Amino acid sequence: MADEHALDEVVTFTSDLIRIDTTNRGGGDCRERPAAEYAAERLAGAGLEAVLLERVPGRTNVVARLEGTDPTADALLVHGHLDVVPAEAADWSVHPFSGEVRDGVVWGRGAVDMKNMDAMILAVVRSWARQGVRPRRDIVIAFTADEEDSARDGSGFLADRHPGLFEGCTEGISESGAYTVHDGSGRQLYPIAAGERGTAWLKLTARGRAGHGSKVNRDNAVTRLAAAVARIGEHEWPVRLTPTVRAALTELAALYGVDPDLSDVDTLLTKLGPAAKLVEHTLRNSSNPTVLGAGYKVNVIPGQAEAYVDGRILPGGEDDFRATLDRLTGPGVDWEFHHREPALQSPVDSTTFARMRAAVREFAPEGHPVPYCMSGGTDAKQFSRLGITGYGFAPLKLPEGFDYQALFHGVDERVPVEALHFGVRVLDRFLRTV
Repeated sequence: MADEHALDEVVTFTSDLIRIDTTNRGGGDCRERPAAEYAAERLAGAGLEAVLLERVPGRTNVVARLEGTDPTADALLVHGHLDVVPAEAADWSVHPFSGEVRDGVVWGRGAVDMKNMDAMILAVVRSWARQGVRPRRDIVIAFTADEEDSARDGSGFLADRHPGLFEGCTEGISESGAYTVHDGSGRQLYPIAAGERGTAWLKLTARGRAGHGSKVNRDNAVTRLAAAVARIGEHEWPVRLTPTVRAALTELAALYGVDPDLSDVDTLLTKLGPAAKLVEHTLRNSSNPTVLGAGYKVNVIPGQAEAYVDGRILPGGEDDFRATLDRLTGPGVDWEFHHREPALQSPVDSTTFARMRAAVREFAPEGHPVPYCMSGGTDAKQFSRLGITGYGFAPLKLPEGFDYQALFHGVDERVPVEALHFGVRVLDRFLRTV
């Protein structure tokens, strides 16, 4: 088991990493290098030689390999990102980059997304170094840049330019899984991610006839674009059940003692209470308009208008997504992928998934680990290019009333110290047994 020093270190590391401002504003506006150097120094303290890699200066990634005892075993990738989304200090109860520890809680941007997991990884491998522990499998540790934007400077760069560092890796674990979900009736669920919807960020372009704002114009690009955006935003996508979501619904139905009628999923969700939130956003493809741009003067009709749409695609749903967008955009509006990453599907009957369940149950025997599919995406998408199957497993035991999902990219992001301690113990147990 992880030693007591690891429990102290995980809090210190989380706080320290939060104080290193790695805000990713998009478009290359971020500098992860100070956090990467911090992580590399802590890995060196565990006897691991880390390499620091950049596509552009300051956008730094860290990779190290911990050799296992069985050279014939497949390697496991354990990864976390170092960048965070912006935070407006005036909106927070404490400064978002203070890393303050108050009343048993660590505050700051990245406390749950995902400097907490970065700290857990560092604390576990340093504990192993003190105890002389070696895992069965090689473990490749990666701390990445740019996950909160395109991953072009992070996991995408590593997968495309440095695949040799991940030789032998067949599976990986990272953020957004094995955290406590209280259902309001005394049950504690621990969703473990075994899939992700694909990313399909779209650019829409409408073209028309430019002219004077005072004259009738039936070829108005703004009108044409607005109609397409409205159709896309109002579209109701059909249910598409993936194997992971089927498994989640089946297990939840059994847990709640209800009929697992997958022919009427919307009705089934009403019987699952708060647990329905684990699956409701992954039953369908989605398309949410997010950005509009057109014109430069109120009395000038522009010849072109643009919009951006955040699309997400379930495994196997791309053909339907494309056909539907062709229909919804209509004539005079073109669309293209602005950024695109694949949907992921991971087996829930694997030995690795069983080991994750067992590790959670050991330290939360009252808990119910269940599979789920993430509505968004992680660096697992880029690492999948190397044939690495990804899972979301960043364990946290959270008190009732602690809205973990709301704190992702939210105000007053924070994590309880006890949740970090739980995470270290569970991660340590999993990595020892897998």
